Amino acid sequence: MKIVADKTIPFLEGVFEPYAEVVYLDGKEISPDDIRDADAMIIRTRTKCNASLLEGSSVKMIATASIGSDHVDRAWCDAHGIHYNSAFGCNANGVMNYVFSALYGTAARKSISLEGKKFGIIGVGNTGSRVDSMARYLGFDTLLNDPPRANVEGMENFCSLEKLLSESDIVSLHVPLSDDTRHMASDAFFEAMKPGAIFINTSRGRVVDEEVLLRAIPKLGAVIIDTWEKEPYVNLELVDKVDIATPHIAGYTYQGKQNGTALAVRAVARFFGISELYDFFPETPIAELEAIKINLKGKSQGEIASVLQYNYPVFTDDFMLRINPSGFENLRLNYNYRREYYVEY
Repeated sequence: MKIVADKTIPFLEGVFEPYAEVVYLDGKEISPDDIRDADAMIIRTRTKCNASLLEGSSVKMIATASIGSDHVDRAWCDAHGIHYNSAFGCNANGVMNYVFSALYGTAARKSISLEGKKFGIIGVGNTGSRVDSMARYLGFDTLLNDPPRANVEGMENFCSLEKLLSESDIVSLHVPLSDDTRHMASDAFFEAMKPGAIFINTSRGRVVDEEVLLRAIPKLGAVIIDTWEKEPYVNLELVDKVDIATPHIAGYTYQGKQNGTALAVRAVARFFGISELYDFFPETPIAELEAIKINLKGKSQGEIASVLQYNYPVFTDDFMLRINPSGFENLRLNYNYRREYYVEY
């Protein structure tokens, strides 16, 4: 059995070696020749899995140690009998940590009161649901927009996009990239938002039309961007004008990476019947990296901001991108994974 794996996936080296030949490569550089005789691939979003890569290969299984799926041509894989598995939800708590550290940090810098504000969440899957729970824990009224869920569950807990944009003081995007969501943050989107509203995107860069966002910035109260339309290249004008700019690391936590690798390993193990790895999970050898519980009940906005910044100083990541925007990929590859925090709702 042969597995081709992205060499940057943490905690993976040595796991499959007792059962398979494992070849570790740069994810962006994996070629048709590399996978011609491979049985499985374990990748991240930088490997584009489509006909031009997979045609003529012996690959039967692709596992991604990340939540994204737009880098895989699912229709082609299905038609050619290639099973695909994504690590859905692996970094949901980490992204939630980012959203609130960035929100409260920006509000503190700009003297924005968050009391009584409405929090609009577009996309209420694994991550959006965590953001919703945290927002309500902190006293926000939330508005939720998720057409696929609303179609199944009814509109009782959801609202239209128009209502959300017109009433929300904070708008946070948590949608996958698809034909329906590409450039959903368009002229009409920003025109519908309240003047002074805060805009956050931690989903996919191409969900936002960045030229439109640049024109909308004077209307908005604050803008927080972690994902970029043309990654690994960033719009330098946009970096200069937003309040927080980070290199697609919102979900880069120690626990998120453990979860992503564990889900990928388990998927491959179950597909090929390697029972010893069915329940694989990476160890946490350093106590300081364990997730911690925090209590924010009864604290003022300033106190909450201080606690969140102590546990995740998001402005450090913002600073690192601003001083070296061309180093986007290196910042991600060499990121010092942070520990997550959680609260009991």
